[in-house]
Amino acid sequence: MLLADEPTGNLDSKTSEEIMGILTRLNEERGITIVLVTHEPTSRPSRKRVIVFRDGHVESDKRNAPRGGSP
Repeated sequence: MLLADEPTGNLDSKTSEEIMGILTRLNEERGITIVLVTHEPTSRPSRKRVIVFRDGHVESDKRNAPRGGSP
């Protein structure tokens, strides 16, 4: 399991995309679970599961369809 707290914070968009690509490959190719904390909503759409917290409580917990379409 890899815990990543704001791994793209204060980075330019090209470097941010590279970091997200590395994390995605670690998950897909090596099966490593990534727990990523971010305030960047653009980092979320390709994730398998997104849990949103507000004021210390779960506001939403959404599972996204796997890449390729079907759940």
